[in-house]
Amino acid sequence: MNRRTAIVVGSGPNGLAAAIELAGAGLDVEVLEASALPGGGVRSAELTLPGFVHDICSGVHPFVVGSPFFSKLHLESHGLEWIWSPAECAHPLDDGSAVLLHRDFKLLDEELGPDAAAWRRIFEPLARDWNTLASSFLTPWHLPRHPVLAVRFGLRALQPVTMLARDSFRSERARALFAGVGGHSIVPLEQPLSASIPLMLTAAAHAVGWPIARGGSQSITNALIRVLESRGGRVIPNVRVSHIDELRGADLVLLDITPRQLLAIADGRLPKGYVGALRKYRYGPGVFKIDWALREPIPWTAKECSRAITVHLGGSMYELAASERDAWYGRAPEKPFVLLAQHSLFDETRAPSGQHTAWAYCHVPNGWSGSALKQIEDQVERFAPGFRDCIVARSVHGPADMQALNENLIGGDINGGAFTLEQFVLRPTWREYATPLKGVYLCSSSTLPGGGVHGMCGYNAARVALASL
Repeated sequence: MNRRTAIVVGSGPNGLAAAIELAGAGLDVEVLEASALPGGGVRSAELTLPGFVHDICSGVHPFVVGSPFFSKLHLESHGLEWIWSPAECAHPLDDGSAVLLHRDFKLLDEELGPDAAAWRRIFEPLARDWNTLASSFLTPWHLPRHPVLAVRFGLRALQPVTMLARDSFRSERARALFAGVGGHSIVPLEQPLSASIPLMLTAAAHAVGWPIARGGSQSITNALIRVLESRGGRVIPNVRVSHIDELRGADLVLLDITPRQLLAIADGRLPKGYVGALRKYRYGPGVFKIDWALREPIPWTAKECSRAITVHLGGSMYELAASERDAWYGRAPEKPFVLLAQHSLFDETRAPSGQHTAWAYCHVPNGWSGSALKQIEDQVERFAPGFRDCIVARSVHGPADMQALNENLIGGDINGGAFTLEQFVLRPTWREYATPLKGVYLCSSSTLPGGGVHGMCGYNAARVALASL
């Protein structure tokens, strides 16, 4: 009896997660990748100078170690090594100090003072039940199996970041720390539901940490490919799918692409109603990213910033909120919120001996063609005077460049679609992973639960697809 076959288009983390699940169910699986290097947004390259290894897109990975699916794959036994810094992130302030997010709740008193108790009250239950929380909220819609946890999380998740921070914390230090994590949601911080992302990310920080992969994010992709190969699947690079008809013959087809790309390759095959729904799908702000080769570490005024891989540069909650609001409404921020990672402080494989790397990005309007180089470096200089003197080389990527590196980043959108209330529920349509085409499913971050390197979009889509056989 012939085994059933599956084709996965795209080798990002969701595509590889889908392929691994399908192969584990006994299907013959091929992953077709248009690029020479697999991984999508989870890749690394020498973008500046030889010997300096930079992550092309994602560089810090709480949701990989905290993923209900990836955590079961034991990627460490497939060559992946994790590195944690002493603090999960640092948020410097204009008074020369910095507030740190520690994994250990016991260290919060020194950082947050009177607000430490409120922080623990919110996050200790979520961190303690992280596995249940992640399994509940990184899967398709269902009645909560743990209603108390669902209510505890949901009532706060529905709020705007600014409201939850003002109501929960008295100090600007605690509000700035929470808002900095909130900036990862890439929406106005006054928008309802914006608190859901920082709640998850902060719970992950306390439960599993915010680690990086030794040698670069490519190491995560390489480990996932080894898992796939151990189950009989394979990745085929340099294969571009131009039309859905090229995939005929497979029992299942899973597409790690966004709605706009599906419209392009399924031209003439989709019903008008579905086409109309996909055309309404909204992409979010883009990113403007810089990678630096440095002659020495970043000279932070607040020395404690050197204890964290991740550094949030945005000043107060109100300044940070203004930056995110500007990007959302099509304005380039003058003082952008900057997300920075200094990998080589903790991973010596990223740069030649005695030298360093760093990457940073800010949010800009989708498809924006301007430059935020000066604004980003000004923000680093603000908290690390003399930073520009440390730069040996830089590699600069605006939204169009990011899309060229990874075709799923439409207009530079790294989340596969705007995080709006409608697209929180209908992502990308009421069909979720299914399409009107028999045996064809979407499995990208444009499906539930959305952006982040957790693989759950791919895993969930594979489970739905397998149920149809």
